[in-house]
Amino acid sequence: MSKLRLGQLEYINCMPVYHALVEGQLPLEAELIKGPPAKLNQMFLNGELDITPVSSIEYARHADKCYVLPNLSISAEGKVTSVLLFSRVPVTELDGKKVALTSSSATSVALLKILFEHYFHVEVKYTTMEPDFDSMINSADAVLLIGDDAMLANQQIRKGNLPFLVTDLGEAWYQFTGEKMVYALWVIRKEFADNNPEKVAQVGETLYRSKLLSLQQKSTLVEVARSKSGLPKKLLEEYFNIIRHEFGEDHQRALITFYDYAYKSGLIEERVRLAVWGEDVGK
Repeated sequence: MSKLRLGQLEYINCMPVYHALVEGQLPLEAELIKGPPAKLNQMFLNGELDITPVSSIEYARHADKCYVLPNLSISAEGKVTSVLLFSRVPVTELDGKKVALTSSSATSVALLKILFEHYFHVEVKYTTMEPDFDSMINSADAVLLIGDDAMLANQQIRKGNLPFLVTDLGEAWYQFTGEKMVYALWVIRKEFADNNPEKVAQVGETLYRSKLLSLQQKSTLVEVARSKSGLPKKLLEEYFNIIRHEFGEDHQRALITFYDYAYKSGLIEERVRLAVWGEDVGK
């Protein structure tokens, strides 16, 4: 039988789950396939990945095709520092203006649209572009970036003392709802899980153990992330304390809240119930 195909996000926010695996500290019976969120989302939907992190909004759009792997997410309570809107004017003054969305994300795009409609109460015009701050801001009044791209752009603005306002969408979501924000989930193709329950259990346990082991090596995570991204050590130390990877009851409640607003905004076609492997299915 061919190896299980496991997706791996290229962003540093995924390092606390994969570091121990990449360094060979734990055995892994799977092929690691790297990519940005949008690419992994599409590969999973095309049947090219068996287990992968996906944008949480994509789970809502394709819940009939997959299960959620327990104990894992990419989430934060309040400020996240890596999902940022850069604007020339305050957000509440963007009404009628143009906003450039990164092509790398699905969840953050949905989150921004929800916040615009239900929290900031503005209507804007959208365009989707490759994640390059300079080219995006030259053609729009505001720019949405995520991950390393957002953090690097924020550093560029701070160093150059540039006249842009920065809105942290995780912080705005928390101010709006009082809930955490779950940006990504690990999911399993239903067909694969139903036919390979033991393998799913094994890989799920390995990913969980890798997370626990990696989080014991935060100083190493910071150094590896610094060499990959060029971001300052102090910022990365703060980031690895902000970004979280659990998926408890409060995360599930927060996610359902997000899905409810996505439904109200017409971003998903129906309300969503979570099917978590080992909790709701596969027992």
